[in-house]
Amino acid sequence: MFSKILIANRGEIARRVIRTCKKMGIETVAVYSEADKDSLHVHEADEAFCIGKPPVNQSYLNMDAIIRVAKESGAEAIHPGYGLLSENSEFSRVCHDEGLVFIGPGSDIIKAMGSKIEARKTMKQAGMPIIEGIDIPLRNEEEAVLAAKEIGYPLMLKASAGGGGIGMQVIRSEEELRKAFAGNKKRAESFFGDGTMYVEKYIEDSHHIEVQVLADSFGNAVALWERECSIQRRNQKVVEEAPSPFISESTRKKMLASALQAVRKIGYTNAGTMECLVDKNQNFYFLEMNTRLQVEHPVTEEITGLDLVEHQIKIAAGERLEFSQEDIKRDGHAIEVRIYAEDPNTFYPSPGKITFLRLPEGEGIRHETAIEKGTVITPFYDPMIGKLIAWGKDRQEACNRLIEALKHYQIEGIKTNIPMLLKTVSHERFLAGDTTTQFVNRHYLQESTKQPKTS
Repeated sequence: MFSKILIANRGEIARRVIRTCKKMGIETVAVYSEADKDSLHVHEADEAFCIGKPPVNQSYLNMDAIIRVAKESGAEAIHPGYGLLSENSEFSRVCHDEGLVFIGPGSDIIKAMGSKIEARKTMKQAGMPIIEGIDIPLRNEEEAVLAAKEIGYPLMLKASAGGGGIGMQVIRSEEELRKAFAGNKKRAESFFGDGTMYVEKYIEDSHHIEVQVLADSFGNAVALWERECSIQRRNQKVVEEAPSPFISESTRKKMLASALQAVRKIGYTNAGTMECLVDKNQNFYFLEMNTRLQVEHPVTEEITGLDLVEHQIKIAAGERLEFSQEDIKRDGHAIEVRIYAEDPNTFYPSPGKITFLRLPEGEGIRHETAIEKGTVITPFYDPMIGKLIAWGKDRQEACNRLIEALKHYQIEGIKTNIPMLLKTVSHERFLAGDTTTQFVNRHYLQESTKQPKTS
């Protein structure tokens, strides 16, 4: 087992990894930018090193600086968290070349799954159902138009690299496609350094459902049930729950079996997630694979009793999985909401200083945050400032606990999306389990615009 791990990340996920390392008796090394010098993860780690200026390309994406700190501090492994360098195949390769263990899959797997086009091909060969689309990159607008005629509208225009909804747009006509292609390509190039685009059929009123997997280097793999992640704004998740309230036990078994088959065929190791779209008839289709820990991993931990970070570390250290598929029990229901520093009406970021903070408490309530009174939310990083998770013996109890917690979540000095989250999880359609990817547009944005104005 490792004696010291460097966490190549920031915020709540850095704190999350530090917490598990402390439990396992592993020393931790934090890295931080000049903007994060007073952050909680910096104070909680055993050691902390500044690696650059606030912009991520000068700090948290600076591979040379991170590798240098890891070697100077005597860290044996690097946990990348999520985002930033977590799915960077080059970083995984460099870690290996420098004698450091990257806590995640090998660089070849990350590279294969990092391109959505290549991932489609790989998963099709591995037996996963694939959405109708193209498996070649679109070089220009005209090629996109020709591909769209073959597939038919509506369709999704997507960036092959990256995620978070960037470079992604629903297209319903050739006119929309021509207007959207250049802008989405440019955004993909800006965010991911890769403007490769492709198109696939758009599934109306779909559910975004994913399967969490763990696999060791001895050929053992398990599926830790599924998560429903359909409540999204700007194609980015804001509410996640486990298990899904939509799929049947029959569909669940098929999804888990299909995910495990694919994991074994591609030789995957460590934690990963098979993301799928599920149509109204419960047909499921591979969407992408995230080769890292997910933001929403706490809901899986809540219903399984497992510490996913702990098992990531053990697998990376060369240990076998301690359990088989039959050992994994499902206990209750868990729902997570992402707390963003943003205007709840426009979803625009709201940086500033937190002048007051009181987190709700209660049975079944869990927080993953990196904020306190006095924390300054800068414009340099993702505006997510925390996650609120509620567990209950069933979905109704989890919903009730979550609603009460959101009502008592107090934060001042910045705007947050808490009003949007409260309205969402209190909505009759959400309570009924109707959580399609169109929920926010249909039941939040549209209904909000219909509200009468008060003087």
